[in-house]
Amino acid sequence: MANRVAVITMGVKLGHETKGYTRFLSVCQALRAAGFDVDLYTSSFQHWYKQQRDKVAFPYDMYDFGVKFIDEPGYKKNIDPARIRSHSIAAKNLMKMLEAGPEYDLIYSEIPPNDVALSAARFAESRDIPFVADINDLWPEAMRMVIDIPVISDILFSKLAKDAREVYRRLSAVVGTSDEYAMRPYTDCNQSIEHITVYVGNDLNAFDEGARAHSPEVKKPQGEFWVTYTGTLGKSYDIKTMIDASEELVNRGYPNIKMMILGDGPDGPALRDYAASTKANVEFTGYMDYSVMAAYLAKSDITVNSLVRKAPQSIVTKIGDYLAAGCPMINTGESREFCNKVESDGFGVNVMAEDRTILANAILDLYQDPERCAQMGKNARLIAEQQFDRKNSYKKICDLVGRLIASKDKPKP
Repeated sequence: MANRVAVITMGVKLGHETKGYTRFLSVCQALRAAGFDVDLYTSSFQHWYKQQRDKVAFPYDMYDFGVKFIDEPGYKKNIDPARIRSHSIAAKNLMKMLEAGPEYDLIYSEIPPNDVALSAARFAESRDIPFVADINDLWPEAMRMVIDIPVISDILFSKLAKDAREVYRRLSAVVGTSDEYAMRPYTDCNQSIEHITVYVGNDLNAFDEGARAHSPEVKKPQGEFWVTYTGTLGKSYDIKTMIDASEELVNRGYPNIKMMILGDGPDGPALRDYAASTKANVEFTGYMDYSVMAAYLAKSDITVNSLVRKAPQSIVTKIGDYLAAGCPMINTGESREFCNKVESDGFGVNVMAEDRTILANAILDLYQDPERCAQMGKNARLIAEQQFDRKNSYKKICDLVGRLIASKDKPKP
């Protein structure tokens, strides 16, 4: 009989949805391909649409693993007391589901949300089975980008911090989407546990197929030079400086350099209004299907990992897609790990965040040096193939899960 694994995440794109993350869908698929029986536990509430899923009409037969929905009431904003309450209810409901469900050999859970992960960790502890946390963000650190008030923030986020410590203390192993994230638990957990870094990455075949299929519909006028951002339009991501840099480039005589903003989010309406008040050459496309986004990226000349100062993000989801596009990257993030990677792997340049002139200069330097751009693009694509393609990189997760289960099943000396 195959070993059974529960995979837990509150944020995943499923069925025919067009918005959401796919990391944990790929984790489930990789584990199934490796011979494990898998159940995916995820929220009844679709975070990106901000609405409840139709659990009755859901196409469960699309997958060769089980899909189980955790009831939670939902919320209207990403940073919202209602979200904290909703996750708290989900955490309690998850525990009930796990206790009533089948026996598992290992629990693999995303963190955050911290309280949901803690329910998973406590269940694994109660059943004496391995527990693995997949860390793809740091709460409450990321929350301080929005609310950072001395003393008050400490009080407000104290439960999030406590829950994170309690999760880390129950770990059998840790998977991080960057080295920084993979090492974060060691402040609080057993130093002897194993850790691995597996970038969020992407399915390179799916990216390439999408880019080919939708290339004809993505119209790029002759002579335009696209500088592209894709993802959330929110507090951590510095789109305003991209708009300002575009205006500066237009004023310098480069109206053909165009900022392409793919995606949307809470700051979208305000950013569109701001861009309209300037001379900037900016296009906001809104959300789009992943395959269409791939086609836009493939036709871009530069990508921008545009983060505000002191943003806590390390190696974010979009990086795999940026690299797959095979064009140079401008990085404004301050993560030492990623800055070192940009330089050592030779696929882009690091610049100071929130400075319109510095960003405009970096864009212009690349625009005027096509040979350098071409070499950076080749390097980017090579790194995508070697380190970010999920069909290869996610095997590390399967190997880790297999080792932990085998180790548990060994007779005690």
